[in-house]
Amino acid sequence: MKLRYLLTLTLLAAMMGACVKEEQYDDTPTGNFDALWRIIDEHYCFLDYKQQQLNFDWKLVRLDYRQRLDSKMSQLQLFEVMADMLSILADGHVNLYAAHDVGRNWSWQENYPRNFDVELQNDYLGHDYKIASGLSYRILPDNVGYIAVPSFSAAIGDGNITEVLHHMRLCTGIIIDVRGNGGGDLTNAERLARRFTNERRLVGYICHKTGPGHNDFSTLEEEYLEPSTSMRWQKRAIVLTNRQCYSATNTFVRDMAECPLVTILGDKTGGGSGLPFSSELPNGWSVRFSAAPMFDARRQQIEFGIQPDTVVALNPEDVARGHDTLIETARSILRQ
Repeated sequence: MKLRYLLTLTLLAAMMGACVKEEQYDDTPTGNFDALWRIIDEHYCFLDYKQQQLNFDWKLVRLDYRQRLDSKMSQLQLFEVMADMLSILADGHVNLYAAHDVGRNWSWQENYPRNFDVELQNDYLGHDYKIASGLSYRILPDNVGYIAVPSFSAAIGDGNITEVLHHMRLCTGIIIDVRGNGGGDLTNAERLARRFTNERRLVGYICHKTGPGHNDFSTLEEEYLEPSTSMRWQKRAIVLTNRQCYSATNTFVRDMAECPLVTILGDKTGGGSGLPFSSELPNGWSVRFSAAPMFDARRQQIEFGIQPDTVVALNPEDVARGHDTLIETARSILRQ
């Protein structure tokens, strides 16, 4: 699947790069602003969806923010106007990069409870937990396996996963905690998810922006989760989620939700389902935006997150006692 992604994105980059260069803009506040607005208008894959969900009109947004421009404004002022305009899209994959700052919108996590306490997680891991590349793990006293995955950026090899599952082979079940995991390499996420299915499973769909029209997309392509040829987990597993689960982690949760012995427990994920692409403005700043939307197995958008099977929030009273409500709920379910 990784090779297919790379080939697809290479073709997409070549095609979209040519589109962006069709229109030339001056290196002025107005030129840079118009270039940015047009890039989003023609190539951002969620524009119509976001306009409907968030109730804005992208053409009116242009008129509104363009009034804030001035030919004598500083680069800092121009950056503020353009970053503010992009924040309307409420997309963590949409960023404006300059030497002095990064424009971003993190409302997908900042406007919600964290439902995660790192210190509590450290207490559950203890001091003698094991580390297998990007996986921290131990067996809890009630014979439930616990695996913390703080990021998918760190390489997670098949050998690492095999060692972890072999270590937990006698456990009644395992907990996979991806709370706070903002994403990373989609290959690492898929490599872990493949250990929880014994058959090829349809987990979702993907398509690509093919032209400047808001609805210019390729045909939906099916995405399958292939079973690993190495050791696979045959007992129950529970994935713990919160609003900080984003991008590749969002896709990981989507895939795990289709596995028969897996339960998603916690809070709705943060979303971030578009594969990102970058383009450059006349002044050298770069803009990153989502160019290929991903869907679940029922062809539903997952850009704004995935609902868990079981909703559980971190209880302050539990925290005061040194208990993580989500971990304890998962342990109780696995012991039944």
